[in-house]
Amino acid sequence: MNEFMDFLTHLGRDNLVLTFGLLLVLGALGGVLAARIRWLPTITGYMAIGLVMGPSGLALLNEGALAQTKVLVDVALGLILFKLGAALHPVKAWRTPGLVMTGVAESLLTALVIGMLLWWLSGSTLVALLGGAVAVSSSPAVLIHVAHELDAEGPTLDAAEMLVAINNVASFLFFTLALPIALVGQGETVWKAIELPLLSMVGAAAASLVIALIITRVSRATLAHEEHLRFPLVVGGVLLVLGLSQALNVSALFGALSLGIATRWLERRRSSLSAIEFGGGGDVFFITLFVVAGARLHLHDLVQYWPVALAFVGARTAAKVLTVTSLGTLFGYPPKKAFATGLLLVPMAGLAIGLLQTTSTLTPELGTKVSAIVLAAIAVFETIGPPVAAWAIKFVGEQGSAKSSPNP
Repeated sequence: MNEFMDFLTHLGRDNLVLTFGLLLVLGALGGVLAARIRWLPTITGYMAIGLVMGPSGLALLNEGALAQTKVLVDVALGLILFKLGAALHPVKAWRTPGLVMTGVAESLLTALVIGMLLWWLSGSTLVALLGGAVAVSSSPAVLIHVAHELDAEGPTLDAAEMLVAINNVASFLFFTLALPIALVGQGETVWKAIELPLLSMVGAAAASLVIALIITRVSRATLAHEEHLRFPLVVGGVLLVLGLSQALNVSALFGALSLGIATRWLERRRSSLSAIEFGGGGDVFFITLFVVAGARLHLHDLVQYWPVALAFVGARTAAKVLTVTSLGTLFGYPPKKAFATGLLLVPMAGLAIGLLQTTSTLTPELGTKVSAIVLAAIAVFETIGPPVAAWAIKFVGEQGSAKSSPNP
């Protein structure tokens, strides 16, 4: 048996096509099995299969194979962040100031609560600053996929999408402010410490703006019967941003999020790119993302740091849910809907992992300390996040609304 598993592992080594096929086939199997349990989201099935396939399981996907999948995961995350960024529109923000204020207040409180917790546990101001910034982020992938799976639509989901977008923008901004302090603390010069994160943020935003101008102009030339061309236009735009970000050494994830924001601001309603639905093709990206996420679950970190991880999970969940619930009256929501909206902010994964990787690259010693704690917490959030999101949507009765609503 061991020889057979070694043979399969050897086949997948340095073979991205085979690895991709394995991710999709076994991931789809996990989704089918999860679908047989009515209350279980298919995301959980994808991640369970990934866990079994990964280093913590049968090791069909070893660290080398997982490293190969980075490009696939980046594309999947890029498309999801584009979709999330497209939920932010200046007119919508102007019309819902209470929602924006709630998002800002919740982001600040989450950073403060987690920062104080990490400072108390670790005694390190730098760990507290970076960990607090990362904790603000929420997972758009879980929200979008669970909503798609449940055919969900409604005011609670709309509010949650906007708050998740605000969370991720705020998380990147807080991280950009905290990173120079961390770099100076690690012996870097002040100018270099400020230059690195600032250039990463500005460069990503500039690249995304240029690409947004191009794809929105092309989109305006499409006719009504050519709507099918807009999906590859979005995918191409995201790929261009990811490629430029890699070439310019700037943040690819912030670039994809900025592309969604810029596209929504520049487009015309007739040729709307932000309204593009991923459809069946989108499942390819979702399956890839969550199977790899399952394979990368750091169970050894969870076992080693479980008390800290549980404290992190409890404090972050309380900060987000209680703040959104208590401030829900600002955007006209009853407590029930505000509570459900807060629960939809609980999942955390993609952007948080990206920020941790940036920390580890720039300050390896500090990155190791922050990652050990936060990755253990992410293992918990990735496990409980999808069922919590599904329950929140069902709690307010917005499941099935998209299927029953008339087409525009």
